[in-house]
Amino acid sequence: MRQEAHPPRAEVDLDGLLSLLGDVPTITEPTLVRRKSRDFFWYSPILAEALKQVAADIIVRPRDEADVIRTASACARLRVPLTVRAGGTGNYGQAMPLAGGVLLDMTEMTGIVWQKPGSVRVRAGTNILALDEATRPNGFELRMHPSTKRTATIGGFVAGGSGGVGSVAYGGLREPGNILAARIVTIEEEPRILELRQDAAQKVNRAYGTTGIITELEMPTAPAWPWIDVVVAFDTFMQAFAAGRDIAHADGVVKKLVTPIAWPIPAQFTALKDACPEGKAILVCMVAGPFMESFRAILGGRGTITREAPSREEPTETPLYEYAWNHTTLQWLKTDRSITYLQLLYPHDRLEESVWEMMERFDGEVLPHLEFIRFAGRITCSALPIVRYSTPERLFALIRAHEDSGVMVANPHVFGLEGGSRHKRAEADQLGFKAEVDPMGLLNPGKMESYVPVR
Repeated sequence: MRQEAHPPRAEVDLDGLLSLLGDVPTITEPTLVRRKSRDFFWYSPILAEALKQVAADIIVRPRDEADVIRTASACARLRVPLTVRAGGTGNYGQAMPLAGGVLLDMTEMTGIVWQKPGSVRVRAGTNILALDEATRPNGFELRMHPSTKRTATIGGFVAGGSGGVGSVAYGGLREPGNILAARIVTIEEEPRILELRQDAAQKVNRAYGTTGIITELEMPTAPAWPWIDVVVAFDTFMQAFAAGRDIAHADGVVKKLVTPIAWPIPAQFTALKDACPEGKAILVCMVAGPFMESFRAILGGRGTITREAPSREEPTETPLYEYAWNHTTLQWLKTDRSITYLQLLYPHDRLEESVWEMMERFDGEVLPHLEFIRFAGRITCSALPIVRYSTPERLFALIRAHEDSGVMVANPHVFGLEGGSRHKRAEADQLGFKAEVDPMGLLNPGKMESYVPVR
């Protein structure tokens, strides 16, 4: 598998840039600039080596959209690369400035513009937990969020993510209706403000900030239920899988998370140790309180409920969703950097057979961790299995073996859009749109390799 190459580092006229920026807040201290230039790329041993030297030349911290426009104009005039980031919770260098230049830190652009039943308009740098805390008093919350909810921002989630906690009910961000609108700034000498609604808003989803600078988002909300965190222990992983499948297919049971995890992964869940019996696979779920009786009825005596408690998100608590999605990998990496992970999508029409085949074929090397989701109206599984890492060659062989068996892989060990896509290409609408909003190719260079600047 071809290794990606960095774009050349840009020559940046810092004095000229600072002059054009005026009073827009900046950070130029090298140590701080380097630290803020990094995300969680070290989840991958391949990216940990490839991206270890990456850093911006300057951090720019806009306070409002006017600051964003001024920065975009300055970068366009001086041909300076610009990479947008916020919480820095990405796992494969989505917002790491490969060519240097400006790193646009959006974390000061926060707050709700308006909210009403079923939707909310919010500034891109708003923390997702803070967003839910603001909408919950009115009885609503986001439909879905990443496992990094407590540190991630809504703009980062839309620009770099695909789904998460809640996708078992609503599918991924790509599903129609899951992003209502995005307001963006182009990177031109005279930047424009564009409002993208419905399908057009997908041009910025999971594009790593290459197709415009998101300043506001309009997102759908759902009824805010009292969520119950549940852990169920099983003798085997396939028993946990079968119970999870039945819960996921129960449309009348309101749930947010259905996650089967194989032993020995739960052995790494130190703070959850009491709910993870030795040698047992577990099923991690978030279920709306009024439906717990139905949840137990579907289990029908299978497994043992080892935890059942209201979901908590206070700073002193660890919410159950921080043991799911890619936090599952993080829990292990906290004490052992010898492992890594993959990102898979199983075929819905032979889900159980595919899961069993991969589990048997790579027993002990690829440890199963599934996330039940809706995908194009059907229940299937995304997966983030733990991989016992040996060499890059073996890792890429595992990827090929899954793909040859009909399991789609979004490779998290490359930093480009094309290599990390299940389809191994940039979305056509995103590629064409980039020519309109970033004609010089200054936004996050190196992340959309197939784009050729139009001027």
